[in-house]
Amino acid sequence: MKTDIEIAQEAKIKPIKEIAESVGLEEKDIYYYGPYKAKVNIDVYNNNRLKDKKDGKLILVTAITPTPAGEGKTTTTVGLGDALNKLGKKTMIALREPSLGPVFGIKGGAAGGGYAQVVPMEDINLHFTGDFHAIGAANNLLAAMIDNHIYQGNALNIDPRRIAWRRCVDMNDRQLRFVVDGLGGKANGVPREDGYDITVASEVMAAFCLSQNLTDLKERLSKIIIGYTYDGKPVTAGDLKTHGAMAVLLKEALNPNLVQTIEGTPAFVHGGPFANIAHGCNSLIATKTALKLSDYCVTEAGFGADLGAEKFVDIKCRQGGLKPDAAVLVASVRALKLHGGVDKRNLGEENLEALEKGMDNLQKHIENITEKFGLPLVVAVNRFPGDTEAELNMVLDVCNKAKVPVALSEVFSKGSEGGIDLAEKVVRAAEKGKNHFKFVYPLEAGIKQKIEIIAHEIYGADGADFTKEAEKEIANLETLGYKNLPICMAKTQYSLSDNPKLLGRPKDFKITVRQVKVSASAGFIVALTGEIMTLPGLPKAPAAERIDIDESGRITGLF
Repeated sequence: MKTDIEIAQEAKIKPIKEIAESVGLEEKDIYYYGPYKAKVNIDVYNNNRLKDKKDGKLILVTAITPTPAGEGKTTTTVGLGDALNKLGKKTMIALREPSLGPVFGIKGGAAGGGYAQVVPMEDINLHFTGDFHAIGAANNLLAAMIDNHIYQGNALNIDPRRIAWRRCVDMNDRQLRFVVDGLGGKANGVPREDGYDITVASEVMAAFCLSQNLTDLKERLSKIIIGYTYDGKPVTAGDLKTHGAMAVLLKEALNPNLVQTIEGTPAFVHGGPFANIAHGCNSLIATKTALKLSDYCVTEAGFGADLGAEKFVDIKCRQGGLKPDAAVLVASVRALKLHGGVDKRNLGEENLEALEKGMDNLQKHIENITEKFGLPLVVAVNRFPGDTEAELNMVLDVCNKAKVPVALSEVFSKGSEGGIDLAEKVVRAAEKGKNHFKFVYPLEAGIKQKIEIIAHEIYGADGADFTKEAEKEIANLETLGYKNLPICMAKTQYSLSDNPKLLGRPKDFKITVRQVKVSASAGFIVALTGEIMTLPGLPKAPAAERIDIDESGRITGLF
């Protein structure tokens, strides 16, 4: 089979004007970024034209706990959207933008795969429309304004030892996690400890993705707590008078990006916070606009259902007033065997014993979605060429015993044709399934209590332990009035626990919360667990080593 990039480069892409017209958008609604990309004016979402139009069905795609073996969440999302369109359901897709960090680090791309991709794939995986640059620039403008304020006399009495705001870069670069800057004498600023996060972990990204309009965004940015004064009072971006300029940098970025799948399904690709260190959902504007323009909106949450889906429910749905009509849980035989203890090198061999053991992970996610979130569910088994009939039947049997609809998904190799069965079952679940949608915890519970509920109910932990630093900050945040905010857990994506080595469905463990901070502009509390990092590093053999371009401009190595 051809590589992802070869398939994408050979695709017959329609002019983006045609894609826009297919969902009722007019010439005045879009800004062109070449022939195949456009931004949709945010006024389409905010004006009265769509105000009274009934929302379409919202389908949330999530997955089992991810592994290096691959699950295929984005591929399934794209293929499902294509298949729903093939069934005559007017469908749009809403996805996150890829970050350059993983693209050049471990993933090589994040635009789907095979015959279920969003295109132009190269553009989407690289600079796209410049949104991430704008978010990084806004983040770093605030950082520059903080240090300039201190240099110019520090009228706000900011304690340089208690600055919480970090710089950011959209690249995996462990060298920048902790730095000392302002060296070289008085003219170069005030020396202090500093550090970088990856752009997708920036609070600006979170606020951006949860904003409803420019006014809302500017108000959110003003609430960012950048640090504390010498007497312990919080200092905000609003105090520094920086929020207006930050919003200016983000003005164009806030308009959602419109592209298409290989089969011509309209797709919004907009915003991209990681789900292991942020809330893991594409922009609220993109999702809500898609719901107005289509009968079905298929969207995905980052990483496994314990991370992305939980945050989609407890953060995005809460703030955006959303209610999913159904969920899709993506699994693969390969990933389940790895959860059952099989070495990555041996995943091509049939191993029913390991598969059965790994099935515990699938069952936990099924329980979370159907019981903790109360959503109708369809399991999508992403078929790989090496999967045997016995292995596939075992997964199907487990789902049937759990009384959960299940479908083999072959969208990677067959496009929409390989997703018809899945699409039919999703339609049935969305239109006739029992929907008892609910949040995991009440907002009025204390910060510690909410963390413990997530740990116990969603991860299956015995509870949570808190470091002295975390305990102190929780008390401080509750004193400052942030008790009633939802929780954004920063946790490894590779395990239900905070230990990436504990695969399957771990038992007899506790989550260790080592740090707690408020993302006031995003409207949530971040709890950092285990050894999770907000700036990943590159692997021993980065994907960048395989990415290249020839003299004609043809790119290779993205996948």
